[in-house]
Amino acid sequence: MSTPNDAVSIPRRAEVIREFKGRGGRVAAVLPIHYPRALFRAFDILPVEVWGPPKIDASSAATHLQPYICSIARNALAFVLGGGLDVADLIIVPHTCDSLQGLASVLIDFITPARPVYPIYLPRGNRPSDLTFLASELRSLSNRLEQLTAYTPSETRLMECIEQEEAADRWLADLHQRRTELPLSQYDLYRVLRSREFLPADRLCALAETIIARAGGYPRRDDIPVLMSGIVPEPMEMLRSLEKMGGRVASDDFACCGRRLYPAGRSSEPFVRMAESIIQGPPDPMRGCSIQDRLAHLARLAGTSGARGVVFYTIKFCEPELFQLPALRTGLQEIGVRTLNLEVDLSDPLSQSALTRLEAFLEMIG
Repeated sequence: MSTPNDAVSIPRRAEVIREFKGRGGRVAAVLPIHYPRALFRAFDILPVEVWGPPKIDASSAATHLQPYICSIARNALAFVLGGGLDVADLIIVPHTCDSLQGLASVLIDFITPARPVYPIYLPRGNRPSDLTFLASELRSLSNRLEQLTAYTPSETRLMECIEQEEAADRWLADLHQRRTELPLSQYDLYRVLRSREFLPADRLCALAETIIARAGGYPRRDDIPVLMSGIVPEPMEMLRSLEKMGGRVASDDFACCGRRLYPAGRSSEPFVRMAESIIQGPPDPMRGCSIQDRLAHLARLAGTSGARGVVFYTIKFCEPELFQLPALRTGLQEIGVRTLNLEVDLSDPLSQSALTRLEAFLEMIG
């Protein structure tokens, strides 16, 4: 019989990068949130995501960014300035929000790192015109990658990579849906889910298949289920604290996880298919979704997962998240779903005050 907290063997990002570059591949450092993994795969480029990173001294970024910029953009700039992305061959900055668009401008016009910086402009809707725009934007990015690599992947190659990434997304969705059956602590579960940030698709599929094969057959204590929403679960120690308090994440609306459970595209044209997948993903304020759509999505997640409350785990100064937060909390409370907002900064440890509020919230909904 398997028991929770069985060891999960996940290679370190540095190890994956070293192996990939050792065989001649390139690495793209990708900032949040939405981008075409399959397109990079077709060029033999490994996308490695940069969510901050947390727990670094971000003071060097103060020369170029205002103090009220979110810690993802601030820490990323400090990481670049400190040489943290020197291993990358290119930097990708999606136009996720004004802060990241500003960071892209700083990198392109002022910092000029030794590697090229490519922005990706995302549409703010899911109309036919938005699909056309994004497909065109992905073609433009492909042209830049062709110039960088002196290689043009065939349409067949692109479709093969798209299908591989779609398979990885299906395995990821299965991990999310079967989370209560898995012999993993909350911390280890999110280590697995977030390995999508750097593992190649084939390795992610193999890892997920191995874990799901061990699903079921072990006792689980009666934890208090909550739905968590936010950008990224950092510091990750928060998940250990949640479990010690008797809680568990029944479902999530994290930008790094649940909001990227992309459905497979349908088109036979590669760029349209990649664009379809991104545009048809779960509602995300970073893609201009309405508050009504997001509220309905959160209510549906809470209902299907049995969550007794919603914890909004927001990054300080994240304007797209904070703009929708009051209406979302009011709407959820009107249908009987209690909410808690915890504000964090990637550079700071989780405060005792935040932990106390989380524990009190669990006691209230338990």
